[in-house]
Amino acid sequence: MANQSDLSEFVLIGFPGLPQKFHQLVSVTMFLVYTTALLANGTVILLIAFRKHLHHPMYLIIWNLALSDLTFDTVTLPKTIAMYWFADGKISFVACMLQSFCVNYLASFDSFIIMLMAIDRYVAICKPLRYSTIITNNMTIFLCCLLWLIASFFAIAIVILASQLPYCILNYKINSCYCNISAMLSIACVDSFPLRRVAFTLAMIVLLIPLTFIIFSYVVIIRTISSSRSSENWQRAFYTCSTHLFIIGMYFIPRLFIFTANQLRLILNADLSVLLHCLYTYVPHLASPIIYCLRTREIKRTLSNIFKISGGNNERIRY
Repeated sequence: MANQSDLSEFVLIGFPGLPQKFHQLVSVTMFLVYTTALLANGTVILLIAFRKHLHHPMYLIIWNLALSDLTFDTVTLPKTIAMYWFADGKISFVACMLQSFCVNYLASFDSFIIMLMAIDRYVAICKPLRYSTIITNNMTIFLCCLLWLIASFFAIAIVILASQLPYCILNYKINSCYCNISAMLSIACVDSFPLRRVAFTLAMIVLLIPLTFIIFSYVVIIRTISSSRSSENWQRAFYTCSTHLFIIGMYFIPRLFIFTANQLRLILNADLSVLLHCLYTYVPHLASPIIYCLRTREIKRTLSNIFKISGGNNERIRY
């Protein structure tokens, strides 16, 4: 058996049990997912970046989330599309490690930024009179930069450890749509349980600490809005919280399940495992720009003004 110095590339398998006749369907689906995510998150990024009246703490947080999600999709989905569209699943050892770093980095950052968003909503709803003094633009920018830095430490630690494991030439196929740690550790030539334990510990830190703050924030928020005398405000706030909790649940629950199952060495169906990875990764990336941003009044008003200006210019040109 040879180690990673002799292994120059991996092969991404995706869904190992998927019949070949469905490969084109998967590639088209992934292409549509990427195009939609690119359009939605790209719109959010451009609107917030170039419209000064949107330079508020909540939108600055959403801008960072959209940037992270769009980068994640750009790092992973083109290779997945090529894998099914052109039967090109090969990825070099270095590229796989780099992709694994980006996946862990951006996923960790998403966890932290969703926590920051929940804290922002907690202060806005539960302490509205003090919101502008507690949550400022400068503090938000500082915290977002700090979270980008903290997330990198977790990703670097995981990838350094994973890159030191020996990988066999005869066992180079990764049952995943992208290079993720769980799938990579399963094909190592040695018992990777010690590294699995380290990865599990880091994952629980990244997931459970933010999730604790998020649950606390939304419990208090729901208690606050339930005591509101205005039924219209209560219904609107409850609908907003429920949609936010959908994104949060889609992000955290499947991840906790996958990491716990790997730690307990539970044997999951390979296709089910890949499907869960895709669902908890790409569904929030599609839904979050719409739920968190594009359906808010300020964004709707901004888009409406842009289209009106564009329409007016076209009328003048025709005239």
